[in-house]
Amino acid sequence: MLAVGGWLVAIVLARLASLTLSLAAALLLAALIMPVARGLRRLHAPPWLAALGGVLSIVVIVAGPLALIGNETVHQWPQLQQGIGQGVDRIREWLLHGPMPISSRRIDAIGGEIRHRITASAPDPAAGASAAAQVAAAAALALLLVFFVLKDGAAMWGWSLRMMPEHLRPRVDAAARAGWDSLVAYVRGTVVIAAVDATGIGIGLVVIGVPLAAPLALLTFIAAFVPIVGAAVAGAAAVIIAFVSKGITAALLVIAVVVGVQQSEGNLLQPLIMGRALRLHPAVILVAVTAGTLLAGIAGAVVAVPITAVAYRVFLTLRAPLPIAAPETDDAETGADAP
Repeated sequence: MLAVGGWLVAIVLARLASLTLSLAAALLLAALIMPVARGLRRLHAPPWLAALGGVLSIVVIVAGPLALIGNETVHQWPQLQQGIGQGVDRIREWLLHGPMPISSRRIDAIGGEIRHRITASAPDPAAGASAAAQVAAAAALALLLVFFVLKDGAAMWGWSLRMMPEHLRPRVDAAARAGWDSLVAYVRGTVVIAAVDATGIGIGLVVIGVPLAAPLALLTFIAAFVPIVGAAVAGAAAVIIAFVSKGITAALLVIAVVVGVQQSEGNLLQPLIMGRALRLHPAVILVAVTAGTLLAGIAGAVVAVPITAVAYRVFLTLRAPLPIAAPETDDAETGADAP
């Protein structure tokens, strides 16, 4: 019966994918930004102002780097465009005179076919505008939910807990708190690991002289939120840009930097920071990422692992026996002060 109920809930959440992703994003952002709201409350700010400060900090954290990266991309785009042209010419020469030469007519036919497929797969302008509007609405809903979680999270959870039968409340409360602690640890650990990856790879790209080093570092930071797959995608993008702009030597150096940083992160930071937060086998993570991608694309891949980690911690807590409360003692006998 429990499995059937879980399956029905999963179907409903999949059907309401946009709302589900907004709710998941709100919880992830709230777990990340909760210290800001708590700090403002310690400064005697009213709850609504503390929550608003947390939401504004999210906007600044996201919009600031994007504005700087966009400005740098505009300035470096002519250099990258020239490098891409030179890289395409090098690839053409290698195909013409390499170990398995291809005729120029065949190369032109392949290039035409690639351009045709790219044009055919490009989204319709109306569909693109509709998708952009849906993303903007989901983002606005997520920020609004973050505000309410930061402002009234404790009260909302207390109300939800009172809806449960009284004998189940202690176990449900313990499970929910364990799941929230797991989510907080996952989000903050992922941010630390993503920042280390982006900094290390970004410094390497700057030293090698690869254009668009800052946008590639930002891509590395964002891709770190998609376990296993994200690192490969970000590394491949850096290697391709290095190859088309600087040549094979620069591409090999970028491969060495990407592999070195990711191996250091995987063998040192991941076990230290994320070990207690996830406690999931890599195969489980890979299946979760794949399922999330199939259900909701990139956004689903981002939220799949934390949802799995939280569900696992909740399940373990529900199975574990509750600690036995210490027997109450008479204050008159022990001499303790009343609370």
